[in-house]
Amino acid sequence: MVVQAVSIIIKVTVNKLIIIVGASGVGKTTLARVLCKKGSFAIAYEQHNERPFQALFEQDAKYALANQMDYLLYRAEQERELRKSDAPALMDGGLDLDFHGFTRLFHERGLLNDVEFDLCRRFYALTRSLLPPPDLIIALSADAQTISRRLTSRNRINIASSEDAELLEEYVNEWLESIPESKIIKLNVSQDDVDFTDSLPIILDKIKQ
Repeated sequence: MVVQAVSIIIKVTVNKLIIIVGASGVGKTTLARVLCKKGSFAIAYEQHNERPFQALFEQDAKYALANQMDYLLYRAEQERELRKSDAPALMDGGLDLDFHGFTRLFHERGLLNDVEFDLCRRFYALTRSLLPPPDLIIALSADAQTISRRLTSRNRINIASSEDAELLEEYVNEWLESIPESKIIKLNVSQDDVDFTDSLPIILDKIKQ
C-alpha cells in the first residue's frame, strides 16, 4: 500500500499541466481545441453552461459567491484529475485565472463583498498549496474590438463583458509577475485567425521544450 501511494504521488507530480489564460472572448477555448488537433492532450474546459450557478449568477448577483466557489472547487478537481493522466494536461482557463482574474473582477464590481472575496482567497491559497502550480502558462490578449466581436458571436453565458477585458488583463498580468518568465508565453492574438496560424508554431515549440 505504501509503494502504491508513493507511485500515485509521483505520477501526479510529474505529469505536465499547461493552462491558457486571458479575458473572456480572447480565444482560450478555440486555442485549446486547435492544440488538441496537433497533439495528444488530456483536456479540461470551463463548461460555462453546465455549471449550476452560472445562469443564476447572470440573473441575480446574490449567486456570485456560490458561483465563484463552485468554479474554484471545480477547476481544482479538474486539475487534480488531469495530473493523473498519462498525457500532457491542457486547461482552458483554470484555477488561477478564476481567482486572480474573475474573482478579483467581481470583487471590484461589487458583486462580491470583502468577506466573500476573502473566503475565495483563503480557499484558493489552500488549494493551490496542495496542488502543483502549472508548468506552462499561455497568456492570450487581444484588442477590445476583437474581444467584443468574439463575445457577441459565441453561444454561451457571458458574465464578464468586453468592457471588463482590460481590467481582467491587468489582474492576470499582476499575477504573472509572480511567475518565472520561463513558464509563460504572452501572445497578442488580435490579428490571428481561428486556427491560430501565427501563434501555433511558437506555442508548440515551447511545449516541446
